Amino acid sequence: MDRIDLHILRELQEDGRLSNQELAQRVGLSPSPCLRRVRQLEQDGVIQGYRAIIDPEAVGRGFEVLVSVEVRRDRETVEAFEAALQDVPDVIEAYRLFGSPGCLLRIAVADLAAYERLWIERLTTLAGVTEVNSQIIMKRIKEPKGMPVGVRGI
Repeated sequence: MDRIDLHILRELQEDGRLSNQELAQRVGLSPSPCLRRVRQLEQDGVIQGYRAIIDPEAVGRGFEVLVSVEVRRDRETVEAFEAALQDVPDVIEAYRLFGSPGCLLRIAVADLAAYERLWIERLTTLAGVTEVNSQIIMKRIKEPKGMPVGVRGI
């Protein structure tokens, strides 16, 4: 990838609804080569998709919780647990971690009562779960803005 590809990625992360015309103008290309580059980035799997960012409150999911989960550490149990998570729509992100905890979940529900029901009825009943610890999010300080592309961290 060259600097133009990186510029395209930065612009699309900022606004994925840019028209090809506008994107081309911002990155200093004519529309046809710009579109070719975007298509190539998509084909190569660099651009994995486009999404709308939704206000959680607007869809009744303004109560967010970070949940650390310990799961028995045998392959079959871990695979069953991870497969079961796919069927829990309230789990909006899930990560397997090295060390302890073994898994970190981000959950979005309507309120504390909804989270309690989820905790009792689903989380504690998933395959191999030995411990569930919850951290209620008080305030989101920094929103995800995409990957830092072509920028060196300090």
